[in-house]
Amino acid sequence: MIDGRVFNVGANAKPPSAPRLIVAGATGVLGAEVLHRLAGSGRYAHTQVLAREPMASSIAQVSMAEVTGNCLQWPPLRAQVGVVLFEPPRMFHERERALWTPAPEQLLPLAQWFKHCGVHTLAVVVPHAQGRLPDAIKRGLANLDEHALSAMGFERLLLVRAAQKMPNSAVSGFLNKTAAWMLGVMSYMIPASEQPVRPSKLAEFVDIALAHLPPGTHVASPELLWRAAGQGNTGLVVKAWLNGTTLQHPTA
Repeated sequence: MIDGRVFNVGANAKPPSAPRLIVAGATGVLGAEVLHRLAGSGRYAHTQVLAREPMASSIAQVSMAEVTGNCLQWPPLRAQVGVVLFEPPRMFHERERALWTPAPEQLLPLAQWFKHCGVHTLAVVVPHAQGRLPDAIKRGLANLDEHALSAMGFERLLLVRAAQKMPNSAVSGFLNKTAAWMLGVMSYMIPASEQPVRPSKLAEFVDIALAHLPPGTHVASPELLWRAAGQGNTGLVVKAWLNGTTLQHPTA
């Protein structure tokens, strides 16, 4: 059991050549959903979750790997598939506070460490502010870090551009409350395809994409995630995307 979930991984027979998985940033609602789906999929011989403090796992197929300090100085773990998420832990979840969560500036050294571990397939969920990503880079590499990441030699690289929710920070004072209300009204002007999808649907997308990912670098745009979440059959949308085709938007 992790985060109150029971994983029925023992019932899924794994092939002898099943890869091993490392998850960095298994925190927040999204991290819990991704870990739940991947660890319970039966496709991985073992799942290792990075943690800042000693932790115990109650299931044989999932273990906690304690890491501290500089990523490049960590001893390597044996794995073939890696997943990186940047969602902060929920502070009211005591176990999540003990998990290791990367900061965006740690992406490249973390990816180098993954390479030392033998990882050939890497998935990174890249959060971005909804409505602010230029159309020219929604489906391509957005910055120097992503270009450097794509040049590291991973056999398969998946970048998932997940729109973030607007922060719900408490405000005081008439002018501040008025400004917050105006910004809230403007958020309704963001197209539906730029809105965040539910964590469970995003986790489903990552799970299916990893199962069918061909060699190369693949960038999942916010519109693709929205389409996959609303289609009703995420698998069809993901497979069509990876095959270079596009399914029609779902109809009401």
